[in-house]
Amino acid sequence: MSIWQFIQDQILGMKWLNELIGGGLSALGLDLEERIGGSIQFFLYDVLKITVLLCCLIFMISYLQSYFPPERSKRILGRFHGIGANIVSALLGTVTPFCSCSSIPLFIGFTSAGLPLGVTFSFLISSPMVDLGSLVLLTSIFGGKVAVIYVVVGLVIAVVGGTFIEKLHMEPYVEEFIRKSVNVDLESPALTKRERIQFAKEQVSSTLRKVFPYILLGVGVGAVIHNWIPESWIEAVLGGGNPFGVVLAVLVGVPMYADIFGTIPVAEALLYKGAQLGTILSFMMAVTTLSLPSIIMLRKAVKPKLLALFIGICTVGIILVGYLFNVFQFLLV
Repeated sequence: MSIWQFIQDQILGMKWLNELIGGGLSALGLDLEERIGGSIQFFLYDVLKITVLLCCLIFMISYLQSYFPPERSKRILGRFHGIGANIVSALLGTVTPFCSCSSIPLFIGFTSAGLPLGVTFSFLISSPMVDLGSLVLLTSIFGGKVAVIYVVVGLVIAVVGGTFIEKLHMEPYVEEFIRKSVNVDLESPALTKRERIQFAKEQVSSTLRKVFPYILLGVGVGAVIHNWIPESWIEAVLGGGNPFGVVLAVLVGVPMYADIFGTIPVAEALLYKGAQLGTILSFMMAVTTLSLPSIIMLRKAVKPKLLALFIGICTVGIILVGYLFNVFQFLLV
């Protein structure tokens, strides 16, 4: 247990880095108990921690992803049927792009290739919500139990949501250009180990350029919440005294656009200020899965009725998850 605690605190959580930054700021004459000093420490620590973890995670996940190009992923999914296909599709989503806007082109490709619609929606739900990066980052802040349960519950939402869509036979509500597109099945060339490493490096650079502004924004918001907003305000709105806190968190999260790396520091600050765990996780799920830009992109591929069904399934699932985590928070934190 002590070894796991060390991994969680010092390797994933990098508490040593927080102490190092705190010592350096104190040596410069900043009072870390004051709002300005505390905000600077929070900002520097979280930006550095998340950036380092992000680069390591993207490299490892991208190297793994190089074994699963779209053509191979399509063939793998084509071997399964029924709920088994939904489960495999949801699991495949954990090793693919980090945000919903990146997942939608793959969803369109899978759908146009003739894969069952419910299977492709299981992928679309799980990909931004429960990637491997979220598992590691959530572990670094909330602990292993919360991270694992979050991922498992997210996968359940993806499987149930995709299965429900499949049972309703919503194929006519996919846009015509996707349903009638010609599928060209190209064999992906086998990559050498050096090429896979080069691909992973390129993905680190590309993804970091895209998400780093959101990391800065998320950490900045987290620093303000952590050091400037009274705890009583957060507890009144998102604490146990407000039965509609989960619903409010989802409604606030939907118009935003960020990925798991941008929402983590906000979630960390909210938890520290007394917000309930389930309410925070619902906010994160809403931001990563139901962001307004991704909904606009998805509308290009599906008709309003199917889009509304997707939003409804995700919203209900996220709200239920939020209340579930709130009920059992005393066992997890």
